[in-house]
Amino acid sequence: MAIPSATSTASTDSTSDGADLRQAIALRNPATAALLAWLIPGLGHIYQGRPAKGVMFSVCILSIFIFGLVLGQGRVVYAAWGPQENRWHFLSQVGVGLPAAPAVIQWQRVRAGKKPLFGDSRFMAPPSYNADGSNELHLLHKNLNRYFELGSVYTMIAGLLNMLVIYDAWAGPAFALRRKQPDADSEQDAPSAGKGS
Repeated sequence: MAIPSATSTASTDSTSDGADLRQAIALRNPATAALLAWLIPGLGHIYQGRPAKGVMFSVCILSIFIFGLVLGQGRVVYAAWGPQENRWHFLSQVGVGLPAAPAVIQWQRVRAGKKPLFGDSRFMAPPSYNADGSNELHLLHKNLNRYFELGSVYTMIAGLLNMLVIYDAWAGPAFALRRKQPDADSEQDAPSAGKGS
């Protein structure tokens, strides 16, 4: 698979005298742009000198992520890998990069037997499991009702959308190439098909 070069070129429409016009877009380092786009949505585009696109991506994706987080009262984004639960949702949610990082920190603390950060709110902390088999996840579903699932879906969508943004930062913009139109003079001079001499 070919890695995109640091500069992407795109052909645009021909000028009146028939000479091709080429426009070069400096994308800088595609790998760095992709990494920055993952860390904070839109940051890779700002790094590439495409600030309008970067700000638009950042506002849209972070708004969706924060809205889902608020719906789920900060408890729908969490990492959990173990015998009690595997939180597969987090694989999508982590697509937003740094905004999902507290979930990893909280999971590491809980796994090490420490108290989660942020006090009793347990923001982005995995649900606790008791020795009698009861767990906090059932209580979260009961208290938040449908908002737990809605919050999870919104945050997952934000992460998946950012995957597309990361690819756009890595591969660069797509251009539609126009077909070259034949000149009107050359069409008149050409012999008509099907006519005899």
